[in-house]
Amino acid sequence: MPSRRFIQLDVFTDRAGAGNALAVVLDGDGLDDEAMQRFATWTNLSETTFLLAPTDPRADYRVRIFTPRQELPFAGHPSVGSARAALHAEIVQARDGMLVQECSAGLLPVRVGGNLERPRIAVRAPRARLRDVDAAEAAALDVVFDEATAGRRRVVDNGPVWLLVPMAAAADVRALQPDFAAIGAICASAGCVGLAVYAHAKAADHELVVRAFCPNDAIPEDPVTGSANAAIGAALLVDGELARSGNPYRASQGRELGRDGIVEVSIDSDGEAWIGGRCVIVIRGEVDWP
Repeated sequence: MPSRRFIQLDVFTDRAGAGNALAVVLDGDGLDDEAMQRFATWTNLSETTFLLAPTDPRADYRVRIFTPRQELPFAGHPSVGSARAALHAEIVQARDGMLVQECSAGLLPVRVGGNLERPRIAVRAPRARLRDVDAAEAAALDVVFDEATAGRRRVVDNGPVWLLVPMAAAADVRALQPDFAAIGAICASAGCVGLAVYAHAKAADHELVVRAFCPNDAIPEDPVTGSANAAIGAALLVDGELARSGNPYRASQGRELGRDGIVEVSIDSDGEAWIGGRCVIVIRGEVDWP
């Protein structure tokens, strides 16, 4: 049984113990689906990734992304963190500040900025598809959130599917006491991986406050969520709300869990959302996994 190189890092932060933790198996080739899912369940982090040789010659590397319960076609913090891990392990080398990631959602460009020791990494999320919530979803949300929501509630698909609930004020997001059972039922009915709430903020280090809940994936509250922030950026663009937050802007997520991450979000001229930030490598080692 070969040993496989392993890195654990915190994503969307510049200090260990903050942001969102990610486990990365650097030598994923040879592991089957069942072994990958078992390992992701064992780490019990919101996501675990496996780096593999690309199947498309245009890609620099391939990544597979697992929650404790299922594989995802795309996720933001695993994409940013996997790129950082691949660079650190010298599996890849950026060309003109760019990489190409292959995942189940397709080929995604990755920007690499800053210096080699502390790069700032951003990935372009898959193009979002948006719809308004239907009458049944709206009624269920009314019961859970009462009158605290403000604006159009949407279902957004950018690989994973998110239910987005804008709130009137940042303080409402911070103070929310989520009903995980009710949120899980709504997400199951809507076919969503999770529900994210957000509001505009006027703070020194961020312009948006975000929280995300994925109780059906054994992640009651996700510390910092790239794909949800990309979905929110797409919704802000459609609703003409980017002017309030700015483009690019920074989103604060995870403070309620003591993780306090910052996600940098920008929408390019084609309307595509980019999400990025810093990463901190915390653990380097080897994995023996049958």
